[in-house]
Amino acid sequence: MTIETKSKKTVGRLKSRPQFLAVRTGESRRGRTFLLEVLDRHEPEEPPRVGFTVTKKHGNAVERNRMRRRLKAAVTQSAGFAMENGHDYVIVARREVLTTPFAEITARLVERIKNKADTRKPGPRRPVPGKHDGKEP
Repeated sequence: MTIETKSKKTVGRLKSRPQFLAVRTGESRRGRTFLLEVLDRHEPEEPPRVGFTVTKKHGNAVERNRMRRRLKAAVTQSAGFAMENGHDYVIVARREVLTTPFAEITARLVERIKNKADTRKPGPRRPVPGKHDGKEP
């Protein structure tokens, strides 16, 4: 009887606010269930780090913790293997994480980590013409 063992890739954690804010300057990869923000630290020998964000507008503490636990489990099971060394990842949950099947969350997370062609960098905000542009109608 042979037992196959996967070599677990260690993924560090982002813990402080400045670390999370630094990742916001990187790429954003949007999706229906979560937003993935990626920052290349240009340190290829360092392991990847990941952080999770669930805002209060997505439910009470029980629901937010459930969303966070589901995302952590998806990273631990399979997405951690797709993460590149020297990169920081922040996963911002949306409410759909609660109802989406776990296999689909894992698949989308791996796909979004690997798929660099889907990256979109938001451009500068432009003021919308209207009542706040200083012109009278």
